[in-house]
Amino acid sequence: MGLPSDTTPVRLVVGLGNPGPRYSGTRHNAGFLVIDEVARRHGGAFRQEREAATAKLPPATLASTTAQLLKPLTFMNLSGRAVQAALTKGGVRPAELLVVHDDIDLPLGRLRVRFGGSGGGQRGVADIARAIGPGFWRLKVGVGRPPEGWATENWVLSRFDEGEAVLLGRVVASAADAVELIARSGAERAMNEVNGVDLAPPPQPNRPDT
Repeated sequence: MGLPSDTTPVRLVVGLGNPGPRYSGTRHNAGFLVIDEVARRHGGAFRQEREAATAKLPPATLASTTAQLLKPLTFMNLSGRAVQAALTKGGVRPAELLVVHDDIDLPLGRLRVRFGGSGGGQRGVADIARAIGPGFWRLKVGVGRPPEGWATENWVLSRFDEGEAVLLGRVVASAADAVELIARSGAERAMNEVNGVDLAPPPQPNRPDT
């Protein structure tokens, strides 16, 4: 699938997750964490609607045009319904949509900007693609593969542990930076600047015994 023009504005930024305190801070809610940080930076206040929480940002905050932030409250597997309704209501084209979501195929510390493609097992992305087609931008937030003995479903619904807190903070901040870069300078530039970065500290070499 060819990339849209780099002058195509991002008008709707969607963070994926599951609603409610039971799922707060889980790996599957990485999209919510990022979108909350974007809203905090730009003074966006979320208002709950029927199937989503939305925040409108005025021009010249996130982007030159009015941008809307959205968190579907339909649960992950039904994200497409809320996204499709927001596109229709706002007259937004799929190419003007950016979806921020967790990705188990990337380790924690890695981000990746991509246009189109399959959901790669991420059911929220797959449901959005079924509803509107695959032609939208995605910002993948790595959460790592499940450890041995963990089912994928249990892993993505687990919370980040204390040892990951510092790195997670850097990841959320950098992902919010990437959203801003995509909105202001275009997703292709963001692909060049974001996709090769690893925020995780390099492993420390083993010291010889003394």
